Amino acid sequence: MQITINGKNIDITDALKDYVNEKFEKIIKHNAHIMNLKVTLSVTRNPSVKKNSTAEVTCFLNGSTIKIKEDAESMYAAIDLISDRVDRQVREVKEKLVKKSKSATESIRTNSLESEEVIEEEIAEESPGIPEEAIKIELE
Repeated sequence: MQITINGKNIDITDALKDYVNEKFEKIIKHNAHIMNLKVTLSVTRNPSVKKNSTAEVTCFLNGSTIKIKEDAESMYAAIDLISDRVDRQVREVKEKLVKKSKSATESIRTNSLESEEVIEEEIAEESPGIPEEAIKIELE
């Protein structure tokens, strides 16, 4: 896992590097499939722009890419906002993969056989006088 930090119109200090690494290490713990993170921090030098700090993140996962951009009044606020958004997106991608793998393992045959067994048990409990062989013949 590699985090690349670039700066446009800003010097990347050790404090900024540490802050970015701290924020994105938490996200990496959620999903081990993150291959690479590219973080670009930039500042707009125009005094009329209120949200002059911008953070962009490109997150490369196995099979997908997440690209997010956030603006804020300070660089630390922009990093906070973008780390939250990336975390949410990574979780959504992970949930989709898990849901997809679960649906691939389930099959119609196993589900229908299990449901037939449950129906047979319920019918047997409701009508104790009827032999089980007769119940099985009715279902088939």
